[in-house]
Amino acid sequence: MDDNYQTYLNRLARMTLPETYKSQVQHIQESPKFVPAVEGGRKPVAFPGYTVITPPTEEDEANKSFYTNLQHCQEQILQQFPGLMVPVPPASFHLTLADLIWANAFLHATENPEFEEKLRAQIGHIFQQTQPLVGGGQQIKFQLLGLMIMPRAIAVSLVPKDESTYDRIVKFRRAIYQNGDLIGLGIEQQYGLTAHVTLGYFGDVPPDFNRDRLGNTLSDLNLQWLDNPQELIVKRAELRKFDDMTRYYRDDDWPVLEF
Repeated sequence: MDDNYQTYLNRLARMTLPETYKSQVQHIQESPKFVPAVEGGRKPVAFPGYTVITPPTEEDEANKSFYTNLQHCQEQILQQFPGLMVPVPPASFHLTLADLIWANAFLHATENPEFEEKLRAQIGHIFQQTQPLVGGGQQIKFQLLGLMIMPRAIAVSLVPKDESTYDRIVKFRRAIYQNGDLIGLGIEQQYGLTAHVTLGYFGDVPPDFNRDRLGNTLSDLNLQWLDNPQELIVKRAELRKFDDMTRYYRDDDWPVLEF
């Protein structure tokens, strides 16, 4: 399901073009992951599950500058379009390496009281087996390509610095998604890799909203990275749990893979 390297680069490059924005802004819609709060603004809804991600901002000293710049970009969007985007807490910014299970599928799986323990054990086994294949090589780096408009969110898209980096990440994902024991637990690959960091989810999209202005603004914001390229260093993959889209947590003994 994951692209080859060149196809991946071409696909993500198209996603940051002004003409792509012009088309994508016509399809944005309110995210169901946040609902209006009585006290104003929006609050997250329950959306539980497990994922494999890089350490969130608050635990990732190596990428502090990268995430600070993303927070600045997030603030610019919020200032330009008040109420349009529900911001992701900057402390929880991260790169998803492999989606596992969430929402209704997770609730169904946890009807088995042993599910979560089995999931953590199997991910730990996969990490242990995969470490010699994907770890210990050249440092894994992703470069920020530009802002990306999704139907219900705004993110920044990332591309690997080279083909060997991409191949290691894809090999890691295959070790997860092609594992028979994980498949038996209800884990299946539903998305190809589109490396990104989500900045926020769409909230109120008024009927008369100037969609073209959004696309033009995001194109302008991309210019800030032409002379100041941004890199994300990927040192660790961690199994994390979430209850909604604002926080990703783990216990100290949960599986970790060092690249």
